[in-house]
Amino acid sequence: MIEQLLNYDTELFLFLNNLGSETWDNLWLIITNKLTFIPLYALLLFLLYKKFGLKSMLVFVVVVALMITFTDQITNVFKRGFQRPRPCGEADLIDQMRFIAVRCGKYGFFSGHSSNSMAAAVFAGLMLKPYFKNLIFILLFWSAVVAYSRIYVGVHYPIDILCGMTFGAISGFIFYKLAKYLLQKFIEV
Repeated sequence: MIEQLLNYDTELFLFLNNLGSETWDNLWLIITNKLTFIPLYALLLFLLYKKFGLKSMLVFVVVVALMITFTDQITNVFKRGFQRPRPCGEADLIDQMRFIAVRCGKYGFFSGHSSNSMAAAVFAGLMLKPYFKNLIFILLFWSAVVAYSRIYVGVHYPIDILCGMTFGAISGFIFYKLAKYLLQKFIEV
């Protein structure tokens, strides 16, 4: 059963990865770069500051730092625990796929990019939902694009992405609840 699921995962990876072309490679390399979205994160923090104030902003910075650290470290625990090689590390796949990433890395289950971007999307989207009701949908779409970029560049299977996004959504929701609790307890909003 699991072997069949992994075979389907590999087939879907090869299909999605091979949709790419050299024309779009640079765009997807920019999308997959962790530093690309610093302006987006800065804008989200600015919006949180404008809607909640400076004291609340300090709570947000601490909670977001904890959330990203938590999400990233749990991702690493899963990678070391499962030790599933990335597709770019599979000798029998390398001739069938497009590998354009800067480096391959050792293990891929589950995707840190997917979990971190989804955690940020859920957290910011839920915090700002009373003020920007459609923002969460834009952020979820952005997170899905970041997640797909990991397949496009050849470093993650679809299951890595799906599990990363699921874990990120759970993490973002938990830290959203933590932030709401801290704001109610320590800051008058």
